[in-house]
Amino acid sequence: MAELRWNPLLQDWTIVASHRQNRPQMPKDWCPFCPGSGKVPDDYEVHKYDNDFPALSQEPPVPDAVGSEFYKSAEAYGKCEVILYSPEHNKSLSQLPKEHIRKLVDLWCERFEELSKDEKIKFIFLFENRGEEVGVTMPHPHGQIYGYSKMPLKLQTELNSSRDFYKANCQCLICRMNKEEESFKERIIMENEDFMAYLPYFTDYPYGIFITSKQHRNKIIDFSSREKDSFAEILQAVTGTFDSLFDKPFPYMMNIHQGPVNSPEYEGHEDYYHFHVEFYPPLRSKEKIKYYASSEMGAWAACNPASVEDTAMELREAYKRYLNKNK
Repeated sequence: MAELRWNPLLQDWTIVASHRQNRPQMPKDWCPFCPGSGKVPDDYEVHKYDNDFPALSQEPPVPDAVGSEFYKSAEAYGKCEVILYSPEHNKSLSQLPKEHIRKLVDLWCERFEELSKDEKIKFIFLFENRGEEVGVTMPHPHGQIYGYSKMPLKLQTELNSSRDFYKANCQCLICRMNKEEESFKERIIMENEDFMAYLPYFTDYPYGIFITSKQHRNKIIDFSSREKDSFAEILQAVTGTFDSLFDKPFPYMMNIHQGPVNSPEYEGHEDYYHFHVEFYPPLRSKEKIKYYASSEMGAWAACNPASVEDTAMELREAYKRYLNKNK
């Protein structure tokens, strides 16, 4: 069973996907994403794979008849895709050459263009979960794409905040954030010609880096060829810096935020919403997890247990080690 259920307290939809409980436990000596598995091409560099157990589907089942006029339900319409980064089972994003990551960026753009043709899809969300600490059971390097037919609440909030700021200031909110960070300097971890990576002033994760485009860009498909190369470069550098921080594979949730599609209610978002990547790394030290506990989850009262400026300094030192290691 897969359906959407309306939460009247938050005015948001919950995805109910109980069929995902039936996902099989993969044998330790077999991976469906490796060449030779019979599930993927024997020869690929990057590859789109339709999720075998999707939470959202373009042919969704009819919702269970347990709702009411008050407790609304809707079809779990959308698309769930797996994006394979490499045929090499033990590679990570940071270990892939920049030229290879550029091919991944091109595939993201290709899938964005294709999914946006479905007028029922409102937001195309690119993301990666890495590490057992965030529940990953498949170590093969991969990310995912969700095409949502209902705009999730957090994305609505970002869009609304950006629109309100633009109306009040005639300025993009993240362009302003970039200026603040450039002025202060101490939270910037790295930058290249087209992108910058910094710990935002307000981050609730000790090592929660944002990557933002320096020029105002709304979607990944708006990047020039040079910007796509620069994006591949900074993705490699940020994830490599994470691995250098504690000298071990670093877990994270990577989320790519960009403009919506097929959403007339957000007319003009190209002017006020700005492409960026948000990282949520669950470590607060080498061996300690930063948990989202009762106050964070129950009240949405974010709490960062570390000084942002101090952890920014740690990350800059890790970035130097990453650069020295890769000379």
